[in-house]
Amino acid sequence: MTIVVLFIALAISIFTDIKDRKILNIVTFPAMIAGLTLNTITYGWDGFLFSLLGLLTGLALLIIPYALGGMAAGDVKLLMAIGALQGAAFTLGSFLYIAIIGGMIAFLILVKQKELICTIRRILFSAQFRSLDGLNKNELHHAFPYGVAIVLGTVCYSGVMFL
Repeated sequence: MTIVVLFIALAISIFTDIKDRKILNIVTFPAMIAGLTLNTITYGWDGFLFSLLGLLTGLALLIIPYALGGMAAGDVKLLMAIGALQGAAFTLGSFLYIAIIGGMIAFLILVKQKELICTIRRILFSAQFRSLDGLNKNELHHAFPYGVAIVLGTVCYSGVMFL
C-alpha cells in the first residue's frame, strides 16, 4: 500500500513542480503521515521506527543544499515523504539515482545554454563558497525544478528494486 501512496505523491509532485515550481505541503505531509501510519499498523513499533528513520534520512540528505539556498523546502519534504513511506535504505538508494539524474539534467541545461565552460571555470577557480541567495538573479537561470530529478530518480530506483 505504501508504494501506491508513493507513486500518487510522485505523480502529483512532478506535475506541480513543472507547472508551478512548487511541491505542495498538501501532498508531502499526508504522504509522510501515511508512511508512518501504514508502516506502524503493518509492522508495529518496528514499522514506526522504519518510517521515522527513512523520514530523517530524507531530511539529512537534503538539509545542507536547502540551507545553502540550492533547493526549496518542498524538495526536502518530498524526499522525507519517500523515506517515511519506503524507509532509509530505499531513500539512500533513490538519492543516488536522484543525484545522477539531477546532474545529467543540469549538464544538459548548461550545454544547451552554451555556458558549460564558463561554469566549469567558475567552479575550478572560485576560492569562496557562497549560497545562491548572494548570486546575481541573472545567474539563477540555470536552476530547474529539482522535484523532476527526485521523481525520476525514485521511479528508476524502485524499478531496480522490484525487478
